[in-house]
Amino acid sequence: MEESGNLNNNELKALVSLLDDDDIEVVQHVEDRIMALGTYIIPYLEFEWESSFNPVVQKRIEELVHSLQFELTKEKLYAWKAQGGKDLLEGMWLISTYQYPDLELEQLSKEIEQIYYDVWMEFKSELHPVDQVKLINSVLFNKLKFGANTKNFHSPGNSMLNVVLQTKKGNPIALCVIYMLVAQKLNLPIYGVNLPNLFVMTYKQGDVQFYINAFNRGLVFSKKEIDEYLTNLRLSPNDKYYEPCENVEIVARVLRNLSHAHEKLGHTEKVEEVAEMLRIIEEKVDQ
Repeated sequence: MEESGNLNNNELKALVSLLDDDDIEVVQHVEDRIMALGTYIIPYLEFEWESSFNPVVQKRIEELVHSLQFELTKEKLYAWKAQGGKDLLEGMWLISTYQYPDLELEQLSKEIEQIYYDVWMEFKSELHPVDQVKLINSVLFNKLKFGANTKNFHSPGNSMLNVVLQTKKGNPIALCVIYMLVAQKLNLPIYGVNLPNLFVMTYKQGDVQFYINAFNRGLVFSKKEIDEYLTNLRLSPNDKYYEPCENVEIVARVLRNLSHAHEKLGHTEKVEEVAEMLRIIEEKVDQ
């Protein structure tokens, strides 16, 4: 491996060898020094992990690599938010990289492209919007077998788009995201709606507006049913329960679900890390 920044190969090797020092202060100093080198050091650390037979050193390298990758994810998330969160797929990919740091955006993009192609093959633009939605439902839920993950509703995997694309099982918001990404490629005005306890979608163009529940195989419903739903929850009507929401709000909700999932599993450290990601998304971006 080539020289890295201000440290050469031998100096880095010497640093890593100190990770199993008995003096906790020495270890802390070494970890701080490695962290300060930044994310370019990750491949080197992975190489050292493979060539080490010391479980203590391996565990500390794993923690360092995770910390460095997490810093990178947060930086990218901040940049995504600062640029207006325009690309929903990119936002969802960044959440997935928290758990799957080697995941490429291009991989997710190809998978969505394939689903879009399957829908496009059967799509008819002259159909009434409700029939267009029924056609998408038929391909997504019958042909491709996407569906609600009712068995593991609180699994962290439900918030990871790559996992949902692989298992074809997801929570309401993940299924809606896949649906919306495909619909947008078809130039359909289908957007997310932030209902309490249930994420749904709306088809909204001109005078035509109706709602779609991806968690219930794309069931089409009306404003009246949202009124009844809110009444049952004893909530007052609010525009945000009826109208399209922003991509940033979608990503924030996915992160809240992910935090809740880790909380249920007792993953305290992960709950704290997801909270850091959520703060980045919810904070006002300096102009």
